[in-house]
Amino acid sequence: MEHYDVCVIGGGPAGYAAAMRAIDYKKKVVLIEKSKVGGTGIYNGALSSKTLWEISEKLYDINETIASKNREKFELPWSDVIQTKNEAIFDRKIQYSAHITLLQEQSQNNCQFCYERGTAKMLNNTEVEIINKKGEAKIISADNIVIATGSRPRTVSNIKVDHKTIMTSDSIENIVDYPKSLVILGAGVIGCEYATIFSNFGKTKVYMIDKAHKILPFEDDDIAKMVAKNLKNKGVTIHHDSDLVRMEIIDGEVEYEIQDSTGKSEIIRVEKALLSIGRIPNVENIGMEAAGVKMSDRGRHIGDVDTQTNIPNIYAVGDASGRIALVNVGELEGRHAIEKIVNKNCPLLTYTNVSTIMFLHPEVATVGLNEKMVIEQNIPAKIVKIDYSLIARAIAKRKTQGFFKIIVTDDEEMKILGMRAIGAHASSAIQGVALLMQMNESITQLAELVHPHPSIIEGIQECVRMLLNKSVFKSSVFQDGLKCYRLVNNEKIPLQRL
Repeated sequence: MEHYDVCVIGGGPAGYAAAMRAIDYKKKVVLIEKSKVGGTGIYNGALSSKTLWEISEKLYDINETIASKNREKFELPWSDVIQTKNEAIFDRKIQYSAHITLLQEQSQNNCQFCYERGTAKMLNNTEVEIINKKGEAKIISADNIVIATGSRPRTVSNIKVDHKTIMTSDSIENIVDYPKSLVILGAGVIGCEYATIFSNFGKTKVYMIDKAHKILPFEDDDIAKMVAKNLKNKGVTIHHDSDLVRMEIIDGEVEYEIQDSTGKSEIIRVEKALLSIGRIPNVENIGMEAAGVKMSDRGRHIGDVDTQTNIPNIYAVGDASGRIALVNVGELEGRHAIEKIVNKNCPLLTYTNVSTIMFLHPEVATVGLNEKMVIEQNIPAKIVKIDYSLIARAIAKRKTQGFFKIIVTDDEEMKILGMRAIGAHASSAIQGVALLMQMNESITQLAELVHPHPSIIEGIQECVRMLLNKSVFKSSVFQDGLKCYRLVNNEKIPLQRL
């Protein structure tokens, strides 16, 4: 029986990161993947959907310019869109494949890394059975096991998903042409991203079913309203405060019935439907019970502390951990699990300053607390906002829709609690603030930094200068574009600035 220091089950972002970190520590590691290395980080997820978003944003921008000159809009065949997406996936796939092949060749002398294609099942807390595609089975043992089995889209029992007419995010990209109409169940990040993509292309009438009174219910109203306004301007119909009564396939189309908060019902027919109601971890049939790993009703591991399950030598990372379902978080957890194996006293993993991107129109980037959270937790804070219309680079790009919002403690130190950015280059602007949060530094560092000009991030510096009452533009003059206020007992009190 082959024995390893670490066995990683699952070759998605979290599992792959774990295996590579184990190599750093010269551990003998086996990585087991039943399907495709890279997981949803490449396929039907982060890379593929964001490639579609990039294409759709470029096309939308081009057509907006063309339309302003009263010219006929440019049309891009769906086959061209999918070809570009597949090329992006192929590029990344080849990188992973070549990396694994070369690592195994380098490992032949000391057998430090092994890649196994097949399904894995824990027989106990140290032995794992691997069954390859031919049905051949073998058993390996390991001192430590890392579960990184990913997740799949959530479905509901009363809606039949055939992956052709009613689809999930795993199958929506397999359509053969732009749907004439599409209903999206769910108004969270993924639902809003696909609504953005298809409305950008301008070939699909999009509907969204939103149980809440606003999309992106976890975000601040100013973010959600701007995204919703843009979706509606592109023809998207958002059914706010609506419950889905039924959804079924009739005559090859999707018929759905909704009921709003007043009890009024409406029946609508569309060509396709997309369920975007969250994801659930893939933890079935991998021997959790045999290994003694306990689970909660929601599929999260009971008693897991800092990626460790209730069984000390078994770790759960990525979507399997039941925490934040993001590629960067999964990679962070995978690397941390190995570091914890090597050093049981390593610092605890923190999730407080995770940067995120929402691929909407405009794009949204976040880190730390938002204004809604500060109000809910009754935290005294100062908040400053600058509109993109006052940032030189945004004016040059002719993309002046958006804003930066920075939240700091209401004291002399003014430590950064969080930031929200919506607009062009928002994702590129967030990291500097995230770093200062991680370092527990105050905003004064940003105020004195020499930023490149013209750049979007100059807006961050102007925000900080406003808090210090030394901004170039004065909020008393540009009251609509520059705002500075404090939260006291959840009330907004304007700060007097020149």
